[in-house]
Amino acid sequence: MDILILAVVIALVAVGAISGLVVSSRKKKQLPPPAPPSTPTITAPPAEPQMGEDAVETAEEPRRTIEEVGLPEAAAPAPAPVAEPEAPAAPEIEVPEPTAGRLVRLRARLARSQNSLGKGLLTLLSREHLDEDTWEEIEETLLVADVGVVPTQELVDRLRERVKVLGTRTPADLRALLKEELLTLVGTDFDRVVKTESGEDTPGVIMVVGVNGTGKTTTTGKLARVLVADGRSVVLGAADTFRAAAADQLQTWGERVGARTVRGPEGGDPASIAYDAVKEGIAEGADVVLIDTAGRLHTKTGLMDELGKVKRVVEKHGPLDEILLVLDATTGQNGLTQARVFAEVVDITGIVLTKLDGTAKGGIVVAVQRELGVPVKLIGLGEGPDDLAPFEPEAFVDALIGD
Repeated sequence: MDILILAVVIALVAVGAISGLVVSSRKKKQLPPPAPPSTPTITAPPAEPQMGEDAVETAEEPRRTIEEVGLPEAAAPAPAPVAEPEAPAAPEIEVPEPTAGRLVRLRARLARSQNSLGKGLLTLLSREHLDEDTWEEIEETLLVADVGVVPTQELVDRLRERVKVLGTRTPADLRALLKEELLTLVGTDFDRVVKTESGEDTPGVIMVVGVNGTGKTTTTGKLARVLVADGRSVVLGAADTFRAAAADQLQTWGERVGARTVRGPEGGDPASIAYDAVKEGIAEGADVVLIDTAGRLHTKTGLMDELGKVKRVVEKHGPLDEILLVLDATTGQNGLTQARVFAEVVDITGIVLTKLDGTAKGGIVVAVQRELGVPVKLIGLGEGPDDLAPFEPEAFVDALIGD
């Protein structure tokens, strides 16, 4: 009996031990995970996405700890966008003033500077007695106005004769008389039209010559405006390669009226540029090619020979239609000396008198025509772009003697 009780007790103890082991095992499985390490693992922020052409698709990179990548720096500000430089705006094309009647519209400006000639003559002729002293004063007035010795003597002789026949002289009679004689002196039978049409299937070619300081390049630009105003298409040739900025100046004039300028390097061969300008004018079907030549001192023989070379090279395309000599009206007799030298080198076909508004020497019109036997075709009466006018003898004489 005792043995049986002992066996039961041993069996109960064994079952209890086994149950304790099972419970202990379950408790171990339900325990919480161990505490994290003292240094936390921090991942670096993902890289900023790339935009535009720089965007590249890449596989996702594994996250790295801060120890591997270091602390992130402050993001640098994005650079400000750089504005693209704007292309220069094309110059606005101007519409030049019509040339018809331009000298009439500029008559007041001409009269202000030339009245000393006309009014001086009228005052002298209005004297009650025209003695020798008076006629000498009339002669001196004409000479001071640069009419020239021979033309002055001719005019005085005719005035003497007509005043003697006229007898009683009213102011209206004297004005009519003086106007008629001055018109005869200036000349009304010259062909003053600027030739712009070639006899061949090529543009008309005009070469502009003259010494530095006469306003030659400016006159060429203004002449382009005159031609455009009359409905002509123009190509400009910047063959003055020796004067700094001459080509830039001419190109500016051309751009204002839509005329293209053919130019070359500074110091380049003027004859080559003139040749190219005519060639371009032919290719474009232009009406007129204007060639601005170097305005060197007329006393330098080599440079004058070069001007002759320009003429010969241009004539390989065809004959020149006009060779215009630009003279400064304020230079008087010195201008006549220049005219003679240029006429020996090239065949001058017309005269352009500049700065006529700033001098009382309107008689230079008569003197230079007598000297060269060619007409004054254009006159400059100011600094404005449309102050170049076709020369009209009647309007000119009217401005000389006033109302």
